[in-house]
Amino acid sequence: MAQPALPDPATPAAGYPATHWIPAGSANYTVSGRPAAYPVRYVVVHVTQETFPDAMKIFQNPRSKVSAHYMVASADGYIGQFVREKDIAWHAGNWDYNTRSIGIEHEGWTDRPEYFTDALYRSSARLTAAVCARYGIPRTRAHVIGHHEVPGATHTDPGRYWDWTRYMELVADG
Repeated sequence: MAQPALPDPATPAAGYPATHWIPAGSANYTVSGRPAAYPVRYVVVHVTQETFPDAMKIFQNPRSKVSAHYMVASADGYIGQFVREKDIAWHAGNWDYNTRSIGIEHEGWTDRPEYFTDALYRSSARLTAAVCARYGIPRTRAHVIGHHEVPGATHTDPGRYWDWTRYMELVADG
């Protein structure tokens, strides 16, 4: 089976919402050749527990040892891309899941539902639908998972206020 074309962060990929390239520090991810090196099978949903600008600084700080492929802003659904999809972001806290997933952070806090805006849900769902289409990932809760569902996870995000029903309906609509 032919491998999907990988997006160039500087050029919007077909089917993807507009994203903006904001590279993570090179010490915060692993260069790879996905999906040939590792098949991408999951999208992992995160919540930053920070503002977008503060999370961005963390991803760019070489001492932090953390990153995600994308981050979605609460107010307007702006999407920053921090790690190329071919590379392995350090987001799941589980190497096996890091190698087989795309990590999407969402600006906000798990206990502050006001951050989960319509713009954030819609923008993130379009991105998740595009990632699923690119890699043949089923648009199901078995494959679009929360950080807390990663084996060995010590995090609780996206938390009890994340509306999974709404989100998955938006992902299904693409």
